[in-house]
Parts: sequence; C-alpha cells; structure tokens
Amino acid sequence: MFFLEARNVKHYVKDRLILDIDHIQIDRNDRIGLVGHNGSGKTTLLNVLARKLQPDQGEVIQHVQTEILPQLKRTDTSKSGGEVTQEYINQALIKAPGLLLADEPTTHLDTAHMEWIEKKLLQWNGAFVLVSHDRAFLDAVCTAIWELEEGKVKVYPGNYSQYEDQKELEHRQQQAAYEKYESQKKQLEEALKEKERKADKADKTPKNVSRSEAREAKPYFAKKQKKLQKTGKALETRLEKLEKVEKVKEATPIRMNVPNEETFKNRIILRVEDVEGLIGERVLWKATSFHVRGGDKLAIIGANGSGKSTFLKKIIHQEEGMKVSSSMKIGYFSQNLNIVDLKQSILENVSAGSKQDETLIRTVLARLNFYRNDVHKLVGILSGGERVKVALAKLFLSDINTLVLDEPTNFLDIEAARALESLLMEYTGSVIFVSHDRRLIENIATRILTIEDKEIKLFEGTYEQYKNRQPQTKRNTEEDRLLVLQTKISEVLSKLSIEPSDDLEKEFQQLLAEKRKLEAGG
Repeated sequence: MFFLEARNVKHYVKDRLILDIDHIQIDRNDRIGLVGHNGSGKTTLLNVLARKLQPDQGEVIQHVQTEILPQLKRTDTSKSGGEVTQEYINQALIKAPGLLLADEPTTHLDTAHMEWIEKKLLQWNGAFVLVSHDRAFLDAVCTAIWELEEGKVKVYPGNYSQYEDQKELEHRQQQAAYEKYESQKKQLEEALKEKERKADKADKTPKNVSRSEAREAKPYFAKKQKKLQKTGKALETRLEKLEKVEKVKEATPIRMNVPNEETFKNRIILRVEDVEGLIGERVLWKATSFHVRGGDKLAIIGANGSGKSTFLKKIIHQEEGMKVSSSMKIGYFSQNLNIVDLKQSILENVSAGSKQDETLIRTVLARLNFYRNDVHKLVGILSGGERVKVALAKLFLSDINTLVLDEPTNFLDIEAARALESLLMEYTGSVIFVSHDRRLIENIATRILTIEDKEIKLFEGTYEQYKNRQPQTKRNTEEDRLLVLQTKISEVLSKLSIEPSDDLEKEFQQLLAEKRKLEAGG
C-alpha cells in the first residue's frame, strides 16, 4: 500500500507554472532525496504533499500520518544551530509519522550533527522525502532521487552518486543522438544541393546538337528535371521532419590570470605565528604556528562554535601573528553578501573590480547558470541562492589570488555547488575555506586544518586521506618532527639569504643540531 499519492497537480506562482505533476506516489520505506535548481519549487512541492498548501489543480491523498519539517530559522541564540536542529528533528520523530517531509535539515550543521541525523534516518521505520544540498548526506540515506525540473518530477533509483551516473549516461546518450542528428542533417542537405544542381543542369540544352535534335530531346530533359525536383522535394520533407536534437551544453574550461602568480606559487604567503583564539576569556584554540603556500587549498573543519569563522577573520584583518606576504591578494566571502550591489545588474556587479575580459566573465556566469540576457537582471530581484552565486562569481573574478570562503555552499542548490566546485578545482590561486560540505572538501582540499579540543592541527593531504589516517606511532611522530624542523630550517635559510644576522645564524645552528640529534635517534 502506498503512503501518499499525488495526481494531476498543477500549481502557479503568479503566472509561472511551478508544479505540473501527472502522478507521483510514495511507498512504505521509500527514502527519497528531492533535488532541483534554486527556485524550481522544491519547498512548494513539500508543502503541497503535506497539504499545508492547496494546489491550483489536482489532489494529494495521504494514507499515513505525515509530518513536515520546514526550513529551520534559528531563534534561540543560546544554543548552536546543530543543537536547535537536533531538538527540532527529535520532536518530529517522537510523533512517529509514517511519512516525514524535511526541507534542508542539514543547513548550518557540523559533521557530527549531520552524522547524527544520518543515523536517525537510517534506523527509522517509515518513509521520507527530504531536500538537501549535501551530496554526501543524500548518498548516505537515500534510495531514490526525485529531480524537479520545469514543474515535472523525474524519478531515479539509487542514491545521489547513482543519480549522477545516470545523468552522465543521459548526457552521453544525448551527445550521441545530437551527433547522429547532425550527420543525418548534413547528408540530407548535401543530397538536396546535389539534386538541385542536377535539376538545374537538366533544363539546359546539350551542346553540339542540332535544333531539331534539341526539340526532340526537350520532353526527355523536362521529365528528367521534374523527377529530380520531385526527389529534391522529398529530401526537403525528410529534412523538415528530421527530429531536432539540442546540442549538449559543455562547460567551457576556465583559464584566468591571477595577480602575482609567478611570485607566489608554492611560496609561503601566510605565516601563522603563535596565534591564539580568544573570545573574551573563552579559549577557542591554544597558540598555534604553521604556514600556507601559494596554490594551497586548505579546508578548515571542526564543530560549530570551535572558532573556524574567527580564524578566517583573523586572516582578513591581519591580526597579530598573521604575517601576510605582499604578493598575497585576498578576497573574502561571508554569508552577509555585503560585496554585491542590489541596484546593479549581475554583469555590472561581477565586472566591477575585475580585470578579466567579458568573455571569461560570461563563461563563469554561464557555469553558474546565468545565461545570455540573464546577466542583465538586477541582483535585487534574485533569490537568496542566486545572490550567493553572484557574490561568489564577483569574488572569483576579482583581482585577487587567494579566496577566503566561509561556508560558500550554504543556500546553493546541488548543481550550483557542483559548479562552484569545478571552478575552485580549476582555480590556480590559493583557497582557504570553512565548510561542512563533505563532498566539496573531498574534491577541493589539498590540506586539512582541524579545530578540536581547543587545538589546531594541520594534516598534509586530502580529506579522504585524513579520514583513513592511522593513529600516530612513535615513528610517525618523529617523522613529523623532522618535517617541521626541515621546514623551519628552510625558512631560516631563506631569511639568512636576504638579511643575515647573528640571531638568525644562531637559530639556524640550533635547528641543525636538533635535526641531527633526532636523526641519530636521540
């Protein structure tokens, strides 16, 4: 027996048909992820299924208790976003509905709280439909994906990764269909031109024949021309009836010039020297030291309230202990979106402060789903998610070489998050970012900085390597100390070559002695 069924549902927002669904149903134990562009109608669909919103046409039939978990706006400032959401979800699950409809339940959550929700949903007896931009979350809990596009719902079996595989197969099939269409079209066009050429030639009197012979041959050539014209007309009809296949949109590669690329690549651009995280008397993290090189893609992870955003702000404000190289040019993204002008168009916003040409600017905007005349829309009329995309595009194309990003994928739909991911993968500058989007971290980060138990630790490697790391042995610890010593020796040598001093020489000799002692097993 199905838990819910929707038939012939149509719903308009102003003059726009946002839902146009013939039939969908939810069965016992269905675990459905609902995906689609920002503004495609995902929240509207959940409210219609929950019968909180009456559609303009059609019916929704519920056979079990249905509970909706709307997008949560935090009102209790004494608790973290994770704690508020955890309590909210618990209250919904206590009611034990047969069907749960959840709208972005993972927004603002740290990894620990996301894993808590995953565990609850995996153990829960019942069906659910949830909207989430977190691809790892959809992979963990879903067994089907509903794609909402132009009001229609298309069902894909499997989790989000399997959905991506199916979309990629569709992409290849469409590309093959387009190439076949183009080949057939070209063949018919060439055949038509050839028939037209022969028909035109058939009307001409042959050379070296007498007038009487020409008169006798004329009916033959007229008949031949008529036959060729008839064949040409048939080819025209076939060409007109040839079903058009649209060309697959391919992402144009991005190659942009970042300032000081030659002088900052693989060189130390940021030195963090004995930096402590304090808010009043509260210690977020103890004093720490490390460095960042040009081209690094550093992910900062940790629980909500651990001090990740505070760390970013120390970089931006170049607070004490944050030594920034003169070759480093920083662009900062935060959720308040104060870098966009609501009274300007998308193109005007993104072009301001950019030294890139308009072709590249439009290419980046197209990657974020702003095509052709879309770029002339005023930012003030855009949705929240679209404004985030404009802010990110503006930052990405600014005259900078280091992106500092605080939760850049919040409020982005999955396609936009993937587009941002692809842009960051191609970006030749440095990226320092805070995110709870595990897939983004997996695909972008080359180094991982963790804030845990009031300590900052740096892991050299990808997020996958970080997750699979083994507990450190004494040998691993010695190797790490050797690596740190070697780095310090290189830094001191660099300073000595520029500005020699007795203090630096003394430090250099001490580091060498410590290194020899460690290598000797002392």
